[in-house]
Order: sequence, then C-alpha cells, then structure tokens
Amino acid sequence: MRRDIEAGEGAPVSGNWLRPGVTCWRRERAERVAVLHDGAAYFAAARSALVKARASITLIGWSFDPRVRLLPSPSDPEAGESMAHLLRALKAERPELAIRILIWDMPWPISAGNDHTPDTVRESLGPDIDFRIDGTLPFGACQHQKILVIDDRIAFCGGSDFEVNRWDTPAHRDRDPRRRLPSGEEYPPRHDVMMLVDGPAAGALSELAHERWRRATGEVFSHPLADPDRASDPWPEAVAPLLTEVEVALSRTEPAVDGRSAVTENAALYLATIRGARETIYLENQYLAAPLAAEALRARLSEPDGPEIVIVLSERSPNGFDRLTMDSARRGLIAGLRRADRFGRLRIVAPHTPKGRPILIHSKVAIIDGRFLRIGSTNLNNRSFGYDTECDLSIEIPEGDARGRAALDRVLHALLGHHGGCPTDTFAEAVRARGSLRAVLDDPALMPAPRLCPLVPSPRGPIARLVETFHLGDPAGTADAWRPWRRRRALRAAGGGLVPEGSMTAQPGTTVEA
Repeated sequence: MRRDIEAGEGAPVSGNWLRPGVTCWRRERAERVAVLHDGAAYFAAARSALVKARASITLIGWSFDPRVRLLPSPSDPEAGESMAHLLRALKAERPELAIRILIWDMPWPISAGNDHTPDTVRESLGPDIDFRIDGTLPFGACQHQKILVIDDRIAFCGGSDFEVNRWDTPAHRDRDPRRRLPSGEEYPPRHDVMMLVDGPAAGALSELAHERWRRATGEVFSHPLADPDRASDPWPEAVAPLLTEVEVALSRTEPAVDGRSAVTENAALYLATIRGARETIYLENQYLAAPLAAEALRARLSEPDGPEIVIVLSERSPNGFDRLTMDSARRGLIAGLRRADRFGRLRIVAPHTPKGRPILIHSKVAIIDGRFLRIGSTNLNNRSFGYDTECDLSIEIPEGDARGRAALDRVLHALLGHHGGCPTDTFAEAVRARGSLRAVLDDPALMPAPRLCPLVPSPRGPIARLVETFHLGDPAGTADAWRPWRRRRALRAAGGGLVPEGSMTAQPGTTVEA
C-alpha cells in the first residue's frame, strides 16, 4: 500500500489541506516567495541567480538543451550567451563552484526529435560540469521534477525546463522573433509558471534534489556554503516577493521501485483541495486526463451550492502522441464534466493570441478560494499521479490573513486577465463588482474574442475511443504500466485509497475518516 495512504486516507474536506505524510512531504518556512509568470521571467530570474552562485548549482529536470538562451535578443535570437556558455564561464571564474545537472534518460521515440544527445550535451558543457542522465525509474516512467537550486539558499520549482522552445512573454505575441529554435524555425506561443522560494523551503528542495541525484548516480554529495553571510544572497534583484514569511509545502509523486512504495502526495492534495473548495476552483494544466480528478470535479458540480470551476487548457496538444493519448482521454472527461454541470458553474477554456493562434498551456497551477496556491510539475493525468516523479509547491493562507489572500487574488486575476486579454486591474475590479469569475469570463466586452474560448473537443474516432477506454499511454503506476487491461482496476484501486467513500458529500469544515 502506498505510503501516503497508509499515513491517513481521510483528508480534511475544508482547510488544513497540507498534511505531511498524506498530501505533502513536509512544510517549511520561506522568507520570500515569488511567482514567475511565463518563460521570459523564469529565464531572466534564473540567470540573475546563476551568476551569483558561490558554492553550488543543482538542476533536476525532464529535459535540458545547452543551446537555450536565457535573454534572447529582439533583433537576433542567436545573439547573447547560451546556457552552456554561461555555465562554463561561471565554472572558469569560480573553480570551486559545483555544477550538477540531472536529466531524465529519455527513451526513443520521445527523444527521436532531439538533435542533441547526452554526449553532445556533455561536450558542450565541458568536463568540469557534472551532467548525468537518470535511468533508474521503471521503464516508461519519467523524471519530471523541475528544480533549480542555487547555493542551497534559493530554489525554483514549477513546470518549465531549460529547453529551446520554452521562452515566451505574457504578451504571447502572434509572432515574436525571439521564439525560434536553433534551426531558425519558429515555435508557438507558450505559457508556463514557476515558483521561487528561499530559506528552509529552498533547503528542502535541495534535499529532494540531492536524494534524486543519489538514487540516479549512487553518489552522495555535500558542499559547505562558500559565503554564509547575507551579502551572497542569490535572490534575483528584479524579482519582488509575492509573499514573505510563509509556510510552503512540498508534495511529491514517485513510482514504486526498488522496494520503495509509491508516493502519491500530489494526487491526494488535488483531491483534498477539490473536495474542500467552497467558492472557486481554478486549474490551468497541460492535460486533463486523470479520472480521479475528473470524478472529484463532477461531484462538486452536482452540488447546488458548490464552487465555480474554471479550467484553462490548450486547445490541443502540440504533438501527435499527446493528441492521440492525452487529448483522446480528456474528451470523455470533459463531456462528463459538462453533463454534470447542471447549475452552470463550469468553464473550460483555451487561450489564444490576439489573432486567434492557440497558446500552449504547459503550466500546472491550482488556486482554490483565494487561499490556496499550488505550482509545480504535476499534470492532471494518471502518470503524474502515480508513475512519474513530480514535485509541487503549495501555500495555504490562514484564516484572517487578508494580505495573503489579496496576494493570491492578484495571481489569479493576473493569470486569467492575461489569458483573456484583459488588464489585471480591470479584471480584478470586474470580479469584485460581479462576485463571480464566470460572469467576467462570459462578458465579451472584457474578454474579447478570440482570446479565451470555450474548449471544443475534436470528434472521437474508433482509435481515439480505444485510447480513451484504456487510457493508453497514461499508466496509473507500475502495476498497469505495460498492462492496459489492468488500468481500470488500478484507477479504481487508487480512487478507493485516495477518495474515501462518502468524502465528496461531506459538509465544509468537517474531517472525513475512511
């Protein structure tokens, strides 16, 4: 049985969602927390922090391209330094600086489109930078955590890797010369979100990264800070904290491997917060393919006085494999949600550029009731709930903390306003006046077409129906990874452990026990 389920099956329905051993690994204090909206903000902040590193740089990711440019030029995207050039220069300037990069050992055919290999990456980085690949997970499971730690003092975590197609601004222009691959080919507009923390919260992310490194390489590393005084603070100067002196929770997903039980804290946290929401559930995610999440959302929609639910997704996935697997699975789930929406509280929308070009949603964000914020790598699909490695950061604002809740409202209004082409302040004022997110989203004067459109799933053919039935390409864990005929049973088992009987109908403020 999974470790988090053993620790306690019944998560609270309302409040106190962050329970170590159940919905999170641990809770740690952060002196500062910032939200970085889209790739341009993350890349700029990361560069600012990297150049301040004195003792260590640790990067754990799904993918990595040394050719990525953190500050692409508007006139020439190839101008300026590449990531490889920056890291090599830092190492040459400070030989004592430990730079370690751990990336998933990506199998074919996923790696078929890459025009670089682990060997070419190592060649680009040089021998003094320790680049490794992680091939220790069950075959088909991926290392999907995205963590960057600087000097064990600050850490980034969220949805973005250092890849050549990740950079974009919140403007998501129809055409931007800086959105170009090394080949010169343009890539589409892309939305992502990262969180930046310091203090003990950053230290916990460092511990997680160290453990991931140990499991992948068999090596244990440690490094004393070169300069422990505050003069060496690597926090980026241009990044203003959203919150200060708050508790941050770390939630994980890990598959069962090498005798270790699976860790499904991320799934448990999603279900606990969906069950406990009173007013609003806001989700933006790359996928919506997890029946566990869809069932929890359907149950809330069936309640006469349940929360309004806004889900932001891409119009379609960017590649054929994901369109066949993830988009096929979401068709049925979306249809079920809309059938359950008897009270008209559901909006599922897809963002577009001013001229109607689809924007790829790659972020993984949840905002609940203006008092809970979650940012990480966890997709709303089966594998992120139990088969891949994931890491999310969450903040739950205490009752009575008006400043904290105002900060989370600003994040929500900034995200939805930017998706719909509405200035943040205008969007926020409209929400205050109308008391509802959906009332603002439905107003074409505030959210002009074609910026944020209702998502219309494509028709289902026989192959898509087969994929949808068995969730092909989206295992729930090691038990069904290569046995799709066991997938329904695996999902029922996961639901039985993470969603106790009767938990969906409990009243706010109560605690459900299995």
